[in-house]
Amino acid sequence: MTTTCPSGQHAHHDVYAAQCPCRALLDLLANKWSALAIGALEDGPQRFGELQRRLQGVSPKVLTQTLRRLEDFGILDRTVYPAVPLHVEYALTPLGQSAALPLNALRSWVEDNIDQASRPEPGR
Repeated sequence: MTTTCPSGQHAHHDVYAAQCPCRALLDLLANKWSALAIGALEDGPQRFGELQRRLQGVSPKVLTQTLRRLEDFGILDRTVYPAVPLHVEYALTPLGQSAALPLNALRSWVEDNIDQASRPEPGR
């Protein structure tokens, strides 16, 4: 699907084109940890520890990398509060809130349909 670039920065947007800048954002949003972090932040700002507990199984390193990438793309804001100990919160930006809508639908679809999906056999 090709669309005209509303910002005028590119001739057009086509995620199927190898050099389209849209692919980097698609790659970020299609990442499991990104989709889960965005979903967790739908409930409001959270601290790193809260996010790590909510996203069971994510390592601190991977969560840090994920949050940094989401911040770099303008999906979330990182706010540092000068306190002892240091207090940092992550919150969705308006762009992140708009991404949360389709990702929420995808997470719900996965939960509703996992039992119907066939899984590959171990070792395949």
